[in-house]
Amino acid sequence: MIRRFNRFELKYILPVARCARLSEELLDHISPDRHGGTDGYPVVSLYYDSPDLECFWAKLEGVKYRRKVRLRIYPDGDIRQVSQGSVEIKQRINKTVQKRRLGLPLEQAEALCAGNFDPSGLDPLDAQVAQEVLVLRHCLDLRPTAITSYWRRAFEGHVENAGLRVTFDTHVASRMHALRVKDDALNRLILPADWCIMEVKADERVPEWVASLLARHDCQLTRVSKYCAGVAQLGPFKSLPLQRLSGLIPEPPHG
Repeated sequence: MIRRFNRFELKYILPVARCARLSEELLDHISPDRHGGTDGYPVVSLYYDSPDLECFWAKLEGVKYRRKVRLRIYPDGDIRQVSQGSVEIKQRINKTVQKRRLGLPLEQAEALCAGNFDPSGLDPLDAQVAQEVLVLRHCLDLRPTAITSYWRRAFEGHVENAGLRVTFDTHVASRMHALRVKDDALNRLILPADWCIMEVKADERVPEWVASLLARHDCQLTRVSKYCAGVAQLGPFKSLPLQRLSGLIPEPPHG
C-alpha cells in the first residue's frame, strides 16, 4: 500500500452520460483500476471533525493549509462484515494535496481515531502517521461527524502516464447519524443520481491529452468537498446564507 503521496486534484461535476463518454476515451490511454476493474467498487468514509466543525469551516473559508482525518472502508458484500480500514490524513497546502495513509484491522483503526491506540508496535513510517492522527485528535478534539458513500470507477496510468488517476463517483450520499463506518444505515443523496463527481489526479502536471479531453467535453473545474457537502446539506445551517455554502453543495451546472 502506498502510505504517503503528494498530488494535484482537479474536480468536476458532470452528467453521468458525459462521464460514460469520457471513460470510453480514457481507455485509449489508461487502464481501469486493478482493484475495481471496469465495474468499480463502493467507498464508505467516516470523517472526523471538532465540535465546532473546524475542518468544515476551514474549507468554507478557503484556508490555504488545512488537514482532515477520515476512516475509509471498501465494503464487498455485507458492510457489517468489513474487517479492515484505512486511516487517512488528507492535507492541502494551496493547490497541492498530501495524503498519509495507514491500513489497520478496523477495530484498531477506530481506536486510533478515538485516541485509544498505542502505535509503538508499528513500523516507523506507520507509527508517524498514527502519532499525527493522535495529535490531531487531541488538539482538535476530533469526533465522528459525517459519513459519505459512493460508487467509484477508477482509471490509472502506467509508464508515460504514471501517477495519473481519474475517478468517477456516482450515488454520492451522506449521513450524520449512525456514525460507525460499518453501520448498515441509510444515507441521503447529496448529488442527483444522474450526476457524477469526476476527479483528475496527477503527481506533477496534467498531461496535454487529458487537458484536451476535458476541453472537448466542456468540463468546468468545480470546487467541491463531499464531506463538506454532506455537512452543509444535513447539518444545522438553516440560518446560514446559501451563498456562503457556494462550492460546498454539489450543484450540477446549468445547461
